[in-house]
This record gives sequence, structure tokens and C-alpha cells, in this order.
Amino acid sequence: MDTSTNSKVRCAVIGAGWWGCEAHLPALLKHPGAELVAVQTRDGDDARRIAADFGVPVACTTVEEVLAADGLDAVVVSSTPHLHYRQTRAALDRGLHVLIEKPMTITAAEAEDLVSLAKKRDVQFLISCPWHYTAHGIDARKLVRSGALGRLKMISVLMTNFSAGLYRGIPWDQVFRGSAAFEQAAPPYQKPGQTSYSNPAVAGGGQIYCQVSHVAAYLGFLTGRRPAEVFARFDNGDAGVDVHDTLSIKLDDGTLVALASTGATMLTERNYEVRIYGTEGMLFMELWKGRMTFHARDEEVRPYPDLTEEEIYPMFAPANNLVDAALGEAPNGSPAGLGVFAMQVIEAACRSARDNRNIVLE
Repeated sequence: MDTSTNSKVRCAVIGAGWWGCEAHLPALLKHPGAELVAVQTRDGDDARRIAADFGVPVACTTVEEVLAADGLDAVVVSSTPHLHYRQTRAALDRGLHVLIEKPMTITAAEAEDLVSLAKKRDVQFLISCPWHYTAHGIDARKLVRSGALGRLKMISVLMTNFSAGLYRGIPWDQVFRGSAAFEQAAPPYQKPGQTSYSNPAVAGGGQIYCQVSHVAAYLGFLTGRRPAEVFARFDNGDAGVDVHDTLSIKLDDGTLVALASTGATMLTERNYEVRIYGTEGMLFMELWKGRMTFHARDEEVRPYPDLTEEEIYPMFAPANNLVDAALGEAPNGSPAGLGVFAMQVIEAACRSARDNRNIVLE
């Protein structure tokens, strides 16, 4: 849909749950180039309450109602993962610009189909990964792709988060019990459903779908490569889905990747450490702490300015970029093809862990 001559992008949010209300609705309401015209969630009372509280004109319970909104230009799909493919395909088929939450889909084939359809419809299609919009992420991508590190040889990633309680289906009020900092924080406007992360039929899996989806997309974002081989091991702990994951990945240029991720870190510390080693330099990043340093072969050490707390995880950036890209005022900073990369890694990792073998991707 061509919005280049419109003064505002008419937007809707499909799936106004926890993250839709925390990130996407506020971002669209604040963006001067956006007009938020509809919001959807399956429960009618919830939909009407959310619409009233956020000042959205139309409350919907179905995707069909959203897509029937007059003059709609773009949608954010932030429903549970098992609904992403059907809802996004319907929006893309109508020529709408789309921001899709991660994990992109349940299968890689679904993700590939959506990207193909978006290309056919000539619309902006973004995967919602805030890490792609940080100053460090953008600088790191430039360093890697410019050849400043030489030929990439190895990448090491440790990514942890406080998500294990969600995988066990624990109510939100109990997920962070025992942490004074979390218990004193304001509760979210909309709490996650108890099965949104714990039921594999809804979420796809645990840590591999919820958090490794971030890391895998980031690997594609930084390197511009594709996954070639994946070997994985999962441990569910006391949950019905994976909580502790280790992956050995080989990219299509031969770069080796060691990835470790858990949702069961202690509430006092979480990590997102990325170490990139090339023939001419190495790059050290601590994403949760907003730190980055480049080390060159000639012994130059170049620290980058630390990011502020607000800059570390710019959760409004994906929705803002959807609007700017739809208006033709900014490039797509997180193309949905990165979601395809992530889904290929995720699907291969699940097969590898299940079958106890290395998976070679076509």
C-alpha cells in the first residue's frame, strides 16, 4: 500500500497483549506520523477496555474486523506465535505494511512464505527486534560488514533472561517473587497469559522460540550470512518446554558460532555477551550492559561510549520504524528476512535436539 502521499500512516495492533500494550501501542500513539485506528484482542471486554484506555477509535475481536478498517495502511502483529502466520498473511495479502513480533512463526516454511508474499505485494515487512536499532548494533554491523574484523572465524554468544517462570506457566505476580526490585516495579498494563509461553502448541517452544529468536536474528543482522549447519542440546529443567539451550552453528561462509542461552538465570544478573573473532580484529559486546569494544590486530583498542539505560533496549523502535519506513522516511532497519534466519536456526535446533544429530540446511 502506497503511503508516500499520506500525511499519516493509519495503523492497527493485532494481539494487544502484554508486549503489544507495553511497547507497540504507546509507540504508535506517540509517533507524529501514525494514526492508531484499531486494536484487537480476542476477548470483547478486554478489547473495549484497551481501546478506551489508549484512546483507540475501534475495538476488535477478530483480524477480519481489523482488516476491514477504513483506509488501513499498516498493522503490528503481536499475538501469540501460533497465530502469527495466518494473521500476517491476511494483512500482507491486502497490501498492508507489517511489523511482526518474534518468534516470527512456528516453522521456517511459514516465515519464508510471508517474506515472499511481502516482496510480491511490495510492502514494508519488519521483524520486531529492538536490539537491531541500538547505536552499538548499528556500529557493530558496519564493522563486521566493512571487513574491519577481516574474515570472520568464530562468534560466541551467551544470552540469559528471567523467563523460566513463564515457561512453567507461573502467574505473572509470582514470576519474580523474591526480587525486591521486580516486586516494587509497576505491574504491566496487560499481563501475559499463563499458556502464552508454557504451551508449545501456542508458543512453539520455550527459550529457543522466545529468546534464541532474538539471538539468531541478531547473527543474521550482524553478518548478513545464512545458517548452514546446526547442532543443539536442550534441557527443560522442571518445565514442559526447553529452558537451557546450547547450539553449535556453522554459517554459510564457514564462521563457527557457539550459542548458549537460558531462561533460568538468577534474578540478580542477566547476560547478553557477543564475542566476534576475525582474522584482523575482535569485537566484544555486552548488550544488556550497553558496552562495546573493538580490538584491532595492530593493538588498537577502541571502546565505544556506553549506552544509557533507555538506549540499551529501545522497545519503541520497531513500531517507530514501521511508520517511518511506510512513509518512505527511513529504511527498514530490521527486515523480516532476519526472522527467516532465526526460524531456520530454531527449526533445525529443535530437530537436532530431538534426533540427536547435526542438521545440514539446504
